[in-house]
Amino acid sequence: MAKPSRPLILISNDDGYEARGINCLVDMLSPMADIVVCAPEGPRSGFSCAFSATTPLLLTLRQRREGVEIWSCNGTPVDCVKMALAEIITDRRPDMVIGGINHGDNASVNSHYSGTMGVTIEGCMKYIPSVAFSICDHRADADFEPLRPYIVEFTRRVLAEGLPKGVCLNINFPVVEAFSGVRVCRMAEASWTNELRKCHHPRGYDYYWMVGTYQNDEPESDDTDNWALQHGYIAITPTTIDVTAYEALRQMKDWEK
Repeated sequence: MAKPSRPLILISNDDGYEARGINCLVDMLSPMADIVVCAPEGPRSGFSCAFSATTPLLLTLRQRREGVEIWSCNGTPVDCVKMALAEIITDRRPDMVIGGINHGDNASVNSHYSGTMGVTIEGCMKYIPSVAFSICDHRADADFEPLRPYIVEFTRRVLAEGLPKGVCLNINFPVVEAFSGVRVCRMAEASWTNELRKCHHPRGYDYYWMVGTYQNDEPESDDTDNWALQHGYIAITPTTIDVTAYEALRQMKDWEK
């Protein structure tokens, strides 16, 4: 059988299949690849790598046109990737999995909570080159056009060169008039504080909102994703699936008996 002439990219997100970010991504990449979108039917921010163990899942074909299929799923971002690989893309293996474009950054510790990164990690665990794209702009009408040449370039490069086994890319874009450049950097040490807002309901009980203030715990370090974004650079953070702390592993060898 002849090899397909165009690569196949599976795209998902955590903002929902109707979000501007994912639709702009399809527009950017459909000239260079066949696209299958399988994304949540609505927002699923903060779902990380969660999957549905007790909820029946549904797939809905939303659109089909030349080189593009768009599906929605009632589950999580990871559910969408699993469903697409098992039920939609049955005749070939995707050449790449992409999460995004996310409305809001996923730098530093935010990557642990991100459903966009959940998509990318799931793809990476399936040994498919995987990338997450995010912009530091939560607005529904965020302007994604300045990202176009970079997203096309990064995607072409990953398709051509691949990625190391067990490594995916977390790519974040600042909101600036002109990008300062591109930095390949580590994730910053950071933390969330004041994460709960307590409210009192008129019916007599307390309830809580998850909110919080983000804090960069090493603002002067110039090799981090936070520093890059704050100085107008596109931040690329290679991210590993293997979370073993190898230095600690070596130091703790004397625990063995």
